[in-house]
Amino acid sequence: MEIADRIMEEKEIDPRLDNAQWADVLVQALPYFRHWCGKVVVVKYGGNAMLNEELKEDVMEDIVLLSTIGIHVVLVHGGGPEINHMLERVGKESKFINGLRYTDAETMEIVQMVLTGKLNKDIVGLLLQKGGKAVGLSGVDSGLLRARKVEKGGADLGLVGEVTEVNPAILSSLIQQGFIPVVSTVAIGESGDMNRYNINADTAAAKIAVALGAEKFVQLTNVPGVLKDVNDPSSLVQRIQVGDVGKFIEDGTIAGGMIPKIECCVLAREGGVPRTHIIDGRVPHSLLIEMFSDRGIGTMIY
Repeated sequence: MEIADRIMEEKEIDPRLDNAQWADVLVQALPYFRHWCGKVVVVKYGGNAMLNEELKEDVMEDIVLLSTIGIHVVLVHGGGPEINHMLERVGKESKFINGLRYTDAETMEIVQMVLTGKLNKDIVGLLLQKGGKAVGLSGVDSGLLRARKVEKGGADLGLVGEVTEVNPAILSSLIQQGFIPVVSTVAIGESGDMNRYNINADTAAAKIAVALGAEKFVQLTNVPGVLKDVNDPSSLVQRIQVGDVGKFIEDGTIAGGMIPKIECCVLAREGGVPRTHIIDGRVPHSLLIEMFSDRGIGTMIY
């Protein structure tokens, strides 16, 4: 789909526009093209947008469009539901401790197989089908992500790790050659540690954004953003200053699974990423709406 067609779709513009109106649409979009061209944008991809086939197509088309106009997109993906499905197929029960997957050696093999094998290559294949140039890699490749074993609340989580080092040279090289890097979040251990570690994809994406000096970090989620009332989508909090995050957690506005996502935005922002966002991956072309419109979408931590 051409850029003008995509802009029309994103802005819900009547296709019967005359030439002057079309010109106005393109003029309105031009400042966004200028601003983002040549910049690095890290997108954490997961949730519903990863499971729903139509939404998956939308996300891939959006990313190829961004790449086509000169925006350097790095796509970091999780895959919790797919891992659960594979564990069920092999008759192994999923076990969670303090909200994190317990990962023994057998589970780690499945995690690595699903994330770095099938899922990563499926995403790369879709991007290629949409006309993009994409390369799949994991945190193990070129030592991109190094990690150490982590415990939460004193509990042993097995081969669950926290990122201690990001070596972005391989990503920078791919970006310079016009590729879209697609990163699965399996990490290698620190020096002398030959284990592979299951890494939280949100945190890994935030740290990759910092290491690359990204202009924007976006998490695609299953919710509209931070809501004052979880039952009322119109109660969306569109902007939150980093200094106010603690207050929102204290009063319960930010709670449950939203806390670690916000913490990742804060991590990226404090690491020098100017713009961090949580947007609803269930909305078709939500990435384009965020990038190319003045209304934005979701919650921005600034």
